Amino acid sequence: MTAPVSELLVHDDAVRANTAHFAALTGGRLMAVLKADGFGHGAVARSVLEAGAGSVGVTSVDEALAVRAGGVRAPVLSWLNPPDADFASALRADVGLAVADPATLVAVGRAARRTGRRAAVHLHVDVGMGREGCPPSAWDALCALARELQGTGALRVVGVMGHMSSADRPGDGRDTREVLLFRNAVRSARRRGLGPLVRHLAATAATITGAADGFDLHRVGAGLFGIDPSGTTTALRDTLTLTTTVVSARALPTGTRIGYGGDHVTDRPTNTALLPLGYADGLPRAASGRAVVWVRGRRRPLVGRFSMDSVVVDTGDDLLLPGERVTVFGPRASGAGAGTGAVGRDAVPTVAEWAAWADTIPHEVVTRVGTRVARVHRTTTRADADSAAHPRGDDAAPVPSEHSPSGRPPSVRSPIHHQEGHRA
Repeated sequence: MTAPVSELLVHDDAVRANTAHFAALTGGRLMAVLKADGFGHGAVARSVLEAGAGSVGVTSVDEALAVRAGGVRAPVLSWLNPPDADFASALRADVGLAVADPATLVAVGRAARRTGRRAAVHLHVDVGMGREGCPPSAWDALCALARELQGTGALRVVGVMGHMSSADRPGDGRDTREVLLFRNAVRSARRRGLGPLVRHLAATAATITGAADGFDLHRVGAGLFGIDPSGTTTALRDTLTLTTTVVSARALPTGTRIGYGGDHVTDRPTNTALLPLGYADGLPRAASGRAVVWVRGRRRPLVGRFSMDSVVVDTGDDLLLPGERVTVFGPRASGAGAGTGAVGRDAVPTVAEWAAWADTIPHEVVTRVGTRVARVHRTTTRADADSAAHPRGDDAAPVPSEHSPSGRPPSVRSPIHHQEGHRA
């Protein structure tokens, strides 16, 4: 069997270490947000649950059902569904549902009566995002309807959730206002006889900065995968290595135009190599003319506009051989956490650097890697990760290791477990 042309190596040990970090930081009150196929990492639910997460959060019912199909028995919450979503299947699969509007709440109640399964509902309030969530002006009416439907036995309101708009900016004045709005929403729900309630406002940034401390649950997604939106911690580990294979190489004279539009013109005789990755595989086209890759132990620039299926790397004096491996991005060396700034030119490019080259965020880079790239889950030692960031010879991926540190903190029962319908 031939090796994949392009490979996304998921460092399972790094995912576990990050999860254990947040489990300890939150006192075990951790929901692992695995939306968008685990932020592009694939099947990591088992790893995060073993490492300390107590429950799983996703957006759609379809994502929730996929998590269940993967064997997850822990509590699962889905929070971004239209009124015509397949709530009946969600209830049969013991999936909790977040609701932000009356139409969806009525639809959930209808599905509960049809299936004979009482729905576990989290009411979602908008505290400042201006997107999903019930507007504060309509919150009392939503709580009143929820109380009415709860009285019929169709559902039980077990939680209140919100999402902060500026928690990635420590000290932003909006944080205080949004926390107050959330506390008021919780009080309003309780005044209408709803509860006991699991309260959750903090996502990754607010969990790191402490902007929403004091509530019952933290929803952490990006942080599990080494991404710190606040740029304030060095405790997280990068979790991905993307490699590809040289298709062909050639020697070019001065004045050769490369790529669509001929934007790049060689200013000297040089060598180039063609790599079978492009914007269809997740390389952001906006990084054209800025990005570099790791070739034979040094950084080399990608030149010309990115194509759908390929990019070109200027390898200078090195004429590569077809089949050689090239590292597009990988983990930082030991001691350089995911939240740190620029790395030296003697290191593999990182996801954070690719995000900067494309004027975007790391979240977009890791979730855009396409399906033509093979996913491989592997546990490596920290020494292997350092070797990947500072290769001494070829650009092979880190060597698999039998060592699998879980770093699991003492077992803490997730606050979401008390929900009816969640019997796992």
